[in-house]
Amino acid sequence: MKTKLIALDLDDTLLTSDREISDENVAALQECAKNGCYIVLCSGRAEDAIIPFVKRLNLNAIGCSEQGKYIIAINGCSIFDLNTNKQIFCKKVESDILLRVNEIAESRGLKSEVYTPDTIYYEKETKWTKLDVDLCGLKGVAVENYSEFLKQEFTKMLVPGEPEELQKLQKVLKEEFGDRAVIFTSKPYFLEILPPNCGKGEAITWLSNYIGIDVQDTMGFGDSMNDESLIRLAGTGVCMSNGLDAIKQIADFVTEKDNNNSGIADFIWKNVL
Repeated sequence: MKTKLIALDLDDTLLTSDREISDENVAALQECAKNGCYIVLCSGRAEDAIIPFVKRLNLNAIGCSEQGKYIIAINGCSIFDLNTNKQIFCKKVESDILLRVNEIAESRGLKSEVYTPDTIYYEKETKWTKLDVDLCGLKGVAVENYSEFLKQEFTKMLVPGEPEELQKLQKVLKEEFGDRAVIFTSKPYFLEILPPNCGKGEAITWLSNYIGIDVQDTMGFGDSMNDESLIRLAGTGVCMSNGLDAIKQIADFVTEKDNNNSGIADFIWKNVL
């Protein structure tokens, strides 16, 4: 395969269940970088929560800083150039949508959160906000006047909770906002609200054009619904064997091994390198 850029989801894709990147995956991606291929971590996490995994790949140490310079955060709402430490692309959810989602969530006994590159903000800490903070490795901050705080625009709002309740909420929000927002569950217990026309696939399309690569020469790895546009819009979409059936159905390929057995490395050595 002619691949000039590889985009990788983190949780349940590049990462094991222990949220680690295996030595095998590191070696395969380093080899791709040596061959001039851009390696782009592409996550629902905020920017600062992605950096530890960039360091784990250690592309700078092998002289491939150019190949590892970009990250895509907040499920495609933000793209950073790590070599200049500048955000080169950003989309945000309109404040009236943030306020309305929070109002609807509150009426159902749920709490919302919003994100900046290094912090998760919420009205008060709950077991769900603590779960998200622990998972992302970001700071968690309770805001006294949360409704007033939401009058700003943010890249993402998240409503955590019991999966059954979130499915009901998702239906209500999609009916109310239509194409004014992208709404999906990234994990069964995380319901995300993003700006319109925004996703990992759209971000890869934008980034490919930015660096002068044909999007057909890109490859995307993912497993879940927040990877749908990545799998669909990348030149080659690859779903993990542990991924959702809905993602497998739209992927060009499915890995033979899962995320806990270096499925990415196995696929890359057999099909890319």
